[in-house]
Amino acid sequence: MPYDFTPEGREALEKVRAYMDEFIYPNEPEYARQLHANGEHSYPPIMDELKAEAKKRGLWNLFLPHLRPGDPGTKLSNLDYAPISEELGKVPFASEALNCNAPDTGNMEILNLYAQPRIREQWLTPLLNGEIRSAFAMTEPAVASSDATNIALQITRDGDEYVLNGRKWFTSGIMADRCQVMIAMGKTDPNAARHRQQSMIVVPKDTPGVTVERSLTVFGHEDRGGHGQVLFDNARVPADHLLGEEGGGFAISQARLGPGRIHHCMRAIGVAERALQIMVKRAMNRHAFGSLVAQKGLIQDWIAESRIEIDMAREYVLRTAYLMDTVGNKAAATQISGIKVAIPNVTLRVIDRAIQVHGAAGVTQDTPLAMMWIHARTLRIADGPDEVHKMTIARQELKKYDAAFKLTPMTSDAPDIDPQVFMRP
Repeated sequence: MPYDFTPEGREALEKVRAYMDEFIYPNEPEYARQLHANGEHSYPPIMDELKAEAKKRGLWNLFLPHLRPGDPGTKLSNLDYAPISEELGKVPFASEALNCNAPDTGNMEILNLYAQPRIREQWLTPLLNGEIRSAFAMTEPAVASSDATNIALQITRDGDEYVLNGRKWFTSGIMADRCQVMIAMGKTDPNAARHRQQSMIVVPKDTPGVTVERSLTVFGHEDRGGHGQVLFDNARVPADHLLGEEGGGFAISQARLGPGRIHHCMRAIGVAERALQIMVKRAMNRHAFGSLVAQKGLIQDWIAESRIEIDMAREYVLRTAYLMDTVGNKAAATQISGIKVAIPNVTLRVIDRAIQVHGAAGVTQDTPLAMMWIHARTLRIADGPDEVHKMTIARQELKKYDAAFKLTPMTSDAPDIDPQVFMRP
């Protein structure tokens, strides 16, 4: 279907492409050198130069569609932002250079919508300016966090404060040296209705009682911002740090994760495009058994399959972004779950083919393919595993035929349903 990108969106996309060509791609080697020289969780100094140029070009906070008057950024739709995010996904650090990087993006959206004015001023303003980093603490080691109602971190009201007790892990971004604040989700009322037990709260990283216990690797790799395990031991924060109302945490998490999931998928399309480009260049420059690798029928099949899959995946993402803009995130929930399953799997297939074409070199640090695969593989778990999203999709399909359908098993004495009902169109 045709998509009506706004003039502002088309202009921003062209400016992003020019910025990538002039500043991001040429500085990939220097960024890597600085990062490895100063440590995997360090802040490469070249990032300040890249940010300054992005601000100068008006390429700042492009992801955020709901800005307060005077805040730096532009108002682009989800549809406008989709191809922009695809371009940024081609280089891991490009999103940060434009202040469009996770988990800060989702945290800024939450702070903008739900934080008290004082908290927005204290934490949202420096995040919008790209001066600090943030973390998101939701997943826990002791429970199946794919079901967010399992979250067990205790958030207890005590006068003018909340007291936090529990443990989180895969706290995205907590290891970054510029990380100063996190948003944590926990239970404020374990006796409330299942989806009203949870709340979200802003927790400064230096709060007494907050201890970063260790950094978790991903396939043995230390991610730049890290995925820390964090202990909350009677950590106290002022009551006005609560986001929204008590019991609103689950709803806020869904509001946060919807845009976050589509951002991940947008960037993943860019990763797949670059992996295909790397594969084609390799195939056209290597000989095996008397001919170019690109002249082998199997390799041509891989290239063709990759092009088909990427183009199909992009259309799925664009349609979902369009629906988010026109009917809202809630109404587009099935499509959001759909792309969250489909896109990482497409990206993994393209990367895997590219690795195979490179042979041994494909699994080393000499190409970006191994790192691409690591990040793409984690997307099948992050922000909800494939299986949970498929369950969501299946439930909506089943409800088309039985509005009262429940995912939980019926009791043994439940009446049988006439199978003829489901044979009619």
